[in-house]
Amino acid sequence: MGKFWSKMAYRLVVYSRSLSVDYVRGLLNYSLSCCVNALLQSFSATTELLDILNKWRPSDAIDETNVPLQLKNALEAMRDKSHPAPHEGFLNCLYRQAIRRFSQQDADEIFHMILNLSQKQMPDDAVAQEIRSLYEIKVETQVMCSECTYIHRISNSLFSLPLAICEGENTLESCINSFFKQQKLVDSDKFYCDRCDEKQPSTHEVKLVSLPPILCVHLKRFRNNNGFTRKLYDKVAFPETFSTSIFAAGQSENTGSNCLKADEHYSLYAVIVHIGTSMSGHYTAYINSTQDQSWRYADDSQVHTATWEDVKNTYMGYRGSSATAYLLLYRKKSLDSSG
Repeated sequence: MGKFWSKMAYRLVVYSRSLSVDYVRGLLNYSLSCCVNALLQSFSATTELLDILNKWRPSDAIDETNVPLQLKNALEAMRDKSHPAPHEGFLNCLYRQAIRRFSQQDADEIFHMILNLSQKQMPDDAVAQEIRSLYEIKVETQVMCSECTYIHRISNSLFSLPLAICEGENTLESCINSFFKQQKLVDSDKFYCDRCDEKQPSTHEVKLVSLPPILCVHLKRFRNNNGFTRKLYDKVAFPETFSTSIFAAGQSENTGSNCLKADEHYSLYAVIVHIGTSMSGHYTAYINSTQDQSWRYADDSQVHTATWEDVKNTYMGYRGSSATAYLLLYRKKSLDSSG
């Protein structure tokens, strides 16, 4: 009897370990669901997210319209290779209340929508806060009146860092520098100063307060000109790893950002790719497995092995391809990480 239970315990341990492996599996496309499919691949690779959701024990009163419940179910089912449709319930949940079937979606908007609904519909406040803290970027907007030098401060938080790209060649660092660069507000852009009680020439800048364990970077490739939206295919080179020192340009010494003082490091583990034009597009994902540190490419139900060179081809498309990186997900490296 003892040997029997020992074997059963061993099998349970092996089974639980197999569920913990971040397995990149294909997802069928239902009603133009490529955008959600690609995002689910990144959520599945964010093992910290499922760890947080698993702290929640939903009651029987929680139904199929609850986004965090369906997200939790989908992420668990994606680890079961035999499950025929691990994300169908999650898609139906989103279709019922948030997005329309058979319509083009923006990955950054859906990313925010999923996280916002996951917090709003999460009855466990502690778990909701953990989900927020996992992705939350804290910044402070500072507008200084050029006349009285009073500084107006507005605290804000973001789930993704929205980086505008310039026409020509860009790097992740140059886009970050542009985001935090001080700007002058003059003429029609003058800022209303409470102290002066009138609009005054001012300076505007964004200061970094803190970075989260999971940093999502949004490369803003869609630009609106006079009501017409076009996609920018210009090159944006991004690294596999970076130090938070790349945020230092334009940040004063008293910015209060602990991440800059600590010089922390981040590693890329997911890239959401947009293929096509502003009017007609398709989403895929590159995922770096934490299990074997290798890249995989997920295009709906098709999954292939990939390399870092393949990922770099999304800097601006390759040989006429319209596939460009749109969302980058970086994970903060732990202090004891050897990577």
